[in-house]
Parts: sequence; structure tokens; C-alpha cells
Amino acid sequence: MTARVLIVDDVLANARLIEARLAAEYFAVMTAEEGQKALGLAAEWRPDIILLDVMMPGMDGFETCRQLKANPATSHIPVVMVTALDQPDERVRGLEAGADDFLTKPVAFDTLLARVRGLVRLKRMLDEWQARAATARALGLAGTTAEVVSVAGARVLVVDDWDAEARQLQEWLAREEMLPGLARSGAEMRALLMAINFDLIVLSLSLGAEDALTLASSLRAGERAGEIPLLLIAEPESRERTLRGFDLGANDWLLRPVDPNELRARARNQVRRKIYQSRLRADLDQALALAFTDPLTGLYNQRYVTHHLRHLMARPQQNSLALLMIDVDHFKRLNDTHGHTAGDHALKAVAETLRANLRVFDTLARYGGEEFIVVMPGASLGEAAGAGERLRDAVAQMRFVPEGRTVPHRLTVSVGVVSSGGSEVSAESLLQAADAALYGAKREGRNRVELAPSS
Repeated sequence: MTARVLIVDDVLANARLIEARLAAEYFAVMTAEEGQKALGLAAEWRPDIILLDVMMPGMDGFETCRQLKANPATSHIPVVMVTALDQPDERVRGLEAGADDFLTKPVAFDTLLARVRGLVRLKRMLDEWQARAATARALGLAGTTAEVVSVAGARVLVVDDWDAEARQLQEWLAREEMLPGLARSGAEMRALLMAINFDLIVLSLSLGAEDALTLASSLRAGERAGEIPLLLIAEPESRERTLRGFDLGANDWLLRPVDPNELRARARNQVRRKIYQSRLRADLDQALALAFTDPLTGLYNQRYVTHHLRHLMARPQQNSLALLMIDVDHFKRLNDTHGHTAGDHALKAVAETLRANLRVFDTLARYGGEEFIVVMPGASLGEAAGAGERLRDAVAQMRFVPEGRTVPHRLTVSVGVVSSGGSEVSAESLLQAADAALYGAKREGRNRVELAPSS
């Protein structure tokens, strides 16, 4: 992973040392010796992460962090505060200023690298969310804004067999309005994960009866828990074991004795990461639905069914494939007489009737206007013709009463049927043949099924 890193330190030797180490790992690095310059570089260069020294002349690291987080252009950039003062009150001040993480001098480079990579992943997820929201707004859609989300109500599973520590961890997490649960063994953890959708797992590396790293590995291999953020709690002397956990897929860690403010900060970061990831997936699902679904009827649209048909036709044809083109008869008359709202209701009613009278593996789509299309894999011409007649009759038997009226308006459809017959033929040719058969049905008086001559 590469990324842009801004180092802010008034001691040039410190900045150059970290710059050289990060550059060797192929990170792009810039440096600033004081807070005001850091604010300008952050807004202009847009780094992926900022390593910010606390003790600087003039504007110190706390005020610099506050101003970075107050600026919408830089508020989402992770800030790691680097301090020589390993005191709880310093961490509290950093949290209040908006810091995302803390490192204590002298900084172990492997620890720094792990922290940087973890926060860069979180930042890039938020970048993607912001970009998609901006695109949605540019297209006139309701794009979400990249706000800092609340973690209230998030479910956290603490896996720890030391009861005193487990109770304390749960209490501290509850102060963030999270909902903590407890598992004292791997078996209890797996049972809870099957029953509850957790947003974070806090795993002690000091389990007495089990290897916690084995549990960490199994979590990352599992489908249900594979994407849940994992926060490790470790002894200071178990540094190698902690880094091994990170290699196995853990997202973050903190060392004993656990500082409650640090726990809360790291838990917040990881829960927000999970929320951003879920929102990205939901946004993608919604985008796909908008791209391939007709908003009025809920059916697939022309774009989807055309792609689907081409995909089916590209496969070796073991069986025949049939296509039905269906058009609502005299639809313009319905709109002119009862209004476009009645027309919309009629289309939805016809769509439901067609869907209820097809096989589960047939594909029904709204092709455009008052036209529908059905793709029937494996159907012969006779089977397709029978299906077309069944659909025509089902629509003719509908009782559709426009809103505000008491007299039903009779709806009928014309159907064009074509079959590939198992031969090699393009999707476009089938569509053209079905369309020609449909217009043949309309010429012959409507409310009828017509077969394409080429079939």
C-alpha cells in the first residue's frame, strides 16, 4: 500500500528520519515544520494521513488538529498525534481536538507503519463515499454527505476470559453508547456471532485456555465475521505477537494497562469504518438497482434484459430459448381518458399479473413505455406460445378500475413470440423478430398471440 503522508514536526531531524523510512516503503511524503504551514499543505496536497507532533512553537499540535478537523476540506484526513508525553491527560486533550490515533516517542517504525496502513484504509473508504455522493449530487440524485457518523447503538463483542478486565471494557464502551456483549471462549464467540450482527470485536490476546491468534485467524476466514473490525488487547511485552495478529487481519490494537479514552477512540474509529463500509455497499446496491430496475413496476429494465439475453445467447445453446414481446393494447386511449396516473397504475397491475403467471426462472422486464419482454430459457416455440396465451388471458381477466371511477376499464395485451430453436442467432435478431411478431398481432386485431415466421 502506498499513500501520501504529511509529517509535521519542528525538529527537522525527526521529520527527516520518518520521511526516509516511509519513502523506503514507497510512501509519498511531505514535511512541515509548524502548524500554519501544515494547514495550507493539508488543504492543497490532500494527504492520506497526517503525523502531527504535539510540542511545537507557536501553534501547537492540539490547535493544529482542531483547525484541521474544523475545515470540511481536511476534516476526514486521519491525524496521528506524536508525543513524548505518554500521559492520559495528553491523550484526552488529543481526543477532544479530534485526533484519530496516538504514538509515543521514540516511535517504533513497524508500529508506525501498521497504524498508518490501518488509518489510510479507513480514509480511502471515506474518500470513495464522498466521491460517490458528489457524483450522485451532480446527477441530481440524493447523494449522502460524508458526515462523521454516530456510533451510538453499535454492537461490540468483547472476547476475554479475565472477568475483571472484561467488565471494565464493557463499562467503558457503554460510555460511548455502544452495546457491549461478552464471550469468554471461542465457542461462546462463535455462538454469539451466529445470532447477532456485531460492529466490532475486541479480542484479548491473553486468553488462558485458547490461542487468541487462532481465533483471530478463524474470524477472518469466516463469511459472517470476515468484515467485522477486530481490535486486539495485548501485553506490552508481546509486541511480536501483536504484530502477528495485525498480519492475520486485525484492524487495530492497544496495550495494557488499557486507557479508557484510548479504547473509546480506537473503538469509535473501527465502528465508523464498519459503518462507512456498509454504507458503501448499500450505495452500490442502490446504484445497481437504479441502473437495472424500472422504478415504476419494480421489474428489470431494457438495459438489464438486453445484457441478460446477450449473455444467454453467447453460451453454447443446448436447448431452445424463447422470447415474448408484450404490448398493452390502446394504452394511449387509457391515458387520454383517465389520465397518466391511471396509466401508471395499469402498468403496475399488468406487471404483477405477468409476474404471477411465469416460471420462477423466466425473466420479465419492462422494455419501455407500455411494452414488456419475457426471456424463457429452455422453452420450445410451443411452450412459449402457450405461455403467451396464458399471459394474454390473465390480463384479459383482470378487473382494473381507475381511481375515482366505478366502471372497470378493460385491459388487453398483444404478444409476439419467437424462438431460437437451438440455433446460433444473435440477441438483436431475436428482439427484432419478436417485435415484428408483436406488430403482426396488433395488425390482426390485438388481444392475440402471434408467432414470428422465422421461428
